[in-house]
Amino acid sequence: MKVLLVNGSPKQNGCTFTALSEVANALDKNGVGSEWFHIGTKPVRGCVACGKCRKTGLCIFDDDVCNTLTEKINEADGIIIGSPVYFSGPNGALCALLDRVFFSNYVQKFNHKPAAAVVSCRRAGSTAALDRLNKYFTIAQMPVVSSSYWNMVHGNEPAHVLLDLEGLQIMRTLGNNMAWMLKNIEAGGPPPEAEKRWFTCFHDGK
Repeated sequence: MKVLLVNGSPKQNGCTFTALSEVANALDKNGVGSEWFHIGTKPVRGCVACGKCRKTGLCIFDDDVCNTLTEKINEADGIIIGSPVYFSGPNGALCALLDRVFFSNYVQKFNHKPAAAVVSCRRAGSTAALDRLNKYFTIAQMPVVSSSYWNMVHGNEPAHVLLDLEGLQIMRTLGNNMAWMLKNIEAGGPPPEAEKRWFTCFHDGK
């Protein structure tokens, strides 16, 4: 059993990493493994709406980490995506990647895979950023794992995050809840049967 921890910050060992590390420790105590994925600092492309991924399940552009991230999500039992807060939103590079990763999920391989988001900020904008990330999960039928409060930590550097005792507790609770959900899914029955999908366009029908 393995949870993919996506560090969506350009800083590999910054505040987002510190928050996700607390989650990883809680997962480990519950016997659940973690795999780290750092999006890095190299340029990433945005979606160009070419639709090629609908045939292959992968983005046509293979010169950044998008397809690697897609494959890692497919392999994991659960996923937690972390991001710093920039202007009340997640890191733009992370969003550009996730737009492509989730749009390419045409065969819905992510369905019923537990997921959660974690955000880190100095002061404010965290709830808006958290809401943006959670929308990727809810459109993909991924159960969103909760904690004892919204999944956020506060601090301008890792040392400050370590002083956010409530934030760290939220991260540990999130790790515990993720482990609990994964174990229950493993012990339970199959997911519900999917209906044929309908795509409604709002027009006059002519």
